[in-house]
Amino acid sequence: MESLANHSQLTSPIAGYDVLIAGAGPVGLFLACELALAGCAVVILEKAEAAQSPLKQLPLGMRGLNAPSVEALDRRGLLQELEVPQRVQFPHAGAAAPGKGKPQGGGHFAGIQIQAHKIDPAHWPHRLPTATANQLLCELAELETVLTRRAEALGVTIRRGLAIADVAQTAADVTVQAGGQTFTARWLVGCDGGRSAVRKASGFDFVGTEPEFTGYSALVELADPEKLRPGRHLTPTGMYMQSLPGYLILQDFDGGAAHRAQPALTLEYVQALARRITGTDVTIKTLHLASTWTDRARQATTYRRGRVLLAGDAAHIHAPLGGQGLNLGLGDAMNLGWKLAATIHGLAPAGLLDSYTTERHPVGARVLDWSRAQVAIMRPDPAARALYAIIGDLLDTPDGAAYVAGRVWGVSTHYPLAGSHSLVGYSVPNFQLVDGPTVGELLQTGRGLLLDFEANAERRAWASQFGDQLRYVAGPAEDALGLRAVLIRPDGLVAWATDHAVDTAGLEAAASFWLRAAAVASSS
Repeated sequence: MESLANHSQLTSPIAGYDVLIAGAGPVGLFLACELALAGCAVVILEKAEAAQSPLKQLPLGMRGLNAPSVEALDRRGLLQELEVPQRVQFPHAGAAAPGKGKPQGGGHFAGIQIQAHKIDPAHWPHRLPTATANQLLCELAELETVLTRRAEALGVTIRRGLAIADVAQTAADVTVQAGGQTFTARWLVGCDGGRSAVRKASGFDFVGTEPEFTGYSALVELADPEKLRPGRHLTPTGMYMQSLPGYLILQDFDGGAAHRAQPALTLEYVQALARRITGTDVTIKTLHLASTWTDRARQATTYRRGRVLLAGDAAHIHAPLGGQGLNLGLGDAMNLGWKLAATIHGLAPAGLLDSYTTERHPVGARVLDWSRAQVAIMRPDPAARALYAIIGDLLDTPDGAAYVAGRVWGVSTHYPLAGSHSLVGYSVPNFQLVDGPTVGELLQTGRGLLLDFEANAERRAWASQFGDQLRYVAGPAEDALGLRAVLIRPDGLVAWATDHAVDTAGLEAAASFWLRAAAVASSS
């Protein structure tokens, strides 16, 4: 893996660290990898002593990665390091789904399954047959192991058993007190979860809605598992789901009271709850593990205050319906990493770092509303059940299934960037160059990319002004979708594209916002 650290125009880090990250979960680790890949000195402070908790080692720790997350891992050479049991590939005509095992379903909305085979691929004409999977089911513990290994290989320092106690910032740096020690860095990023100490100490507003239910995740051994139907089921008293052997999820619409009270989750307590929610006399022989959660939905009003930024659950929390939280956090890290690195190295045009909030905050708000909408039709009351039935009918149609799948899979994610081409603001298609690599492979250096399908000499000369910020690659693609050239940000978003032989003005306008010419940077 090539790092930008050795490129001549990058400045050396000041004494100490460029960036201090609070939290060594997947979001903090992935962000650290992004920053270190760009030559930044990074330290992660994690309050937990151990790298893995028991919860993450069990089936309860399985998570679904959506298309943007899968693409992000592929674009950094991390995807092949995961042992993923199931993948959902876009239903291209004649294209077999890669990977191990059989394709799973297309996801769900409030437990209503999306039938992937009903979706017409024409809804997403830019999802090429070379696209990575729309969904992957992976173990959270394994993902953290892979990310930790990459971070350490890139020189990231990880300090465990250090809880953030206080944060203070000046115009030049941020000082953190943790575990009786003092750390100073140019920037601080809170990736320390829904109860973020960084967010609280730095004065971020965290607004939203209160919960309607307490959710329970339990790993159990049942004496009579046949009494519970597999899958997700609404009942007169709530919802239950039984999927993997002994994996039980319960939702009790108590306004989140049990989660706040934190009752002892004994076998007797969970069994009584299970019987009330399922309406059966099911018997739990052994309770291995249980935890509670809610649908409380809150979001920071901004993701940046001075030299302190937030990402992942520190910036937004919501019910884990559909596994959107991890994906949202990984998207934050991919969006923030290259922008913060460019800022540190003096290569950021004005306003680049502020675009992190303007791009990611609306995406987070949409996910919170998506979660709230699912809860609204899962309530145990007649009005919610009527809505549930209507949504089920809509999801049984090709257009309805495509709309929900586009949201769940993340393939419809779009940033309103300046530019006239329909591809601008979307994830770049995974073009396969003739006798060459895919776009995903070309982005693994963490740099921007000008992909020129015509090998235009003027474009090549133009790209040279950005030095190692921008990689120029020329050559035809197996299917270029009628494009002549495309400018791709380090995070894989299309910044500019053209179907015409000449569009110098459009290219220069896009580049002026995302890149800084080497000559300008060196004179600053």
